[in-house]
Amino acid sequence: MSVLRWAARAVLGLSLTGIAAAATVEVTVDGIEPVQSNLYVALCQGGLSEANCRTGQDAPVRGTLQRVVLQDVAPGTYAVAVFQDVNGNGRLDRTGLGLPMEPYGFSGEAVRGARPDFERAHIAVREPGLSVRVRLSRALPPR
Repeated sequence: MSVLRWAARAVLGLSLTGIAAAATVEVTVDGIEPVQSNLYVALCQGGLSEANCRTGQDAPVRGTLQRVVLQDVAPGTYAVAVFQDVNGNGRLDRTGLGLPMEPYGFSGEAVRGARPDFERAHIAVREPGLSVRVRLSRALPPR
């Protein structure tokens, strides 16, 4: 096969992989505290740190159960991370030891008292998409 023909096939293959339809991820969040605040819903890849959770959206709280739909998600392995920004500062507040001070939750199996783990929280996103339920809880009582 000539180099030119190989290059043309390689370019065609790359362009076809970009055509794959994106998925939607419908996240149903329950356990929301009934206070004026925002929900932050993020997709995380490879870990649960803030650096791994770059894709997502925020939404004003409208009730104790709420649905957020993330669109145009490339198929892959993710975890869903959610927190309720009760004090409106745009971030998940933590104690000096790193414990979350606001309601938060992850996809996957919840293990009370265990440190969040990407392996337990990961989900496989495929076309056309999926629905995930995340229950918020607090590590500490409200101050």
